[in-house]
Amino acid sequence: MQIWVDADACPVVIKEILFRAAERTHILATFVANKLLYVPPSPYLKAMQVAKGFDVADNVIVAALAAGDLVITADIPLAAQVIEKGGHALNPRGEFYSVENIRERLAMRDFMESLRASGVETQGPSALQSSDRHAFAKQLDQFLVRLR
Repeated sequence: MQIWVDADACPVVIKEILFRAAERTHILATFVANKLLYVPPSPYLKAMQVAKGFDVADNVIVAALAAGDLVITADIPLAAQVIEKGGHALNPRGEFYSVENIRERLAMRDFMESLRASGVETQGPSALQSSDRHAFAKQLDQFLVRLR
């Protein structure tokens, strides 16, 4: 099992939690982005820069992931592909996407996208709060403990 991170939009505080978790558990965490990223020197941390372009990082993650791998992403279509391939998807706010909730998330995303396309101004997600950070850390720790 390894951890894949959709790193372009992943908040720094979440990356830092992942750095520590990978070191503590000795599980490889790969941060995939279309820009150069810094990760601390460690045999358990890897930065992978991919070409710029729509969904390039997502496609690399989906192609490389194995069933049972964990993907950190707020990208709902990517999460759907991860679940379809037998992986686990956790967003930076500490919510696992699942077979039970991914269709609803996709439908809401598509609805909001159609509103924006028709000129309706919608608000983006709220800023990451400390409660989100704690929820993420808790869910990640519980998931990693279940693996042992």
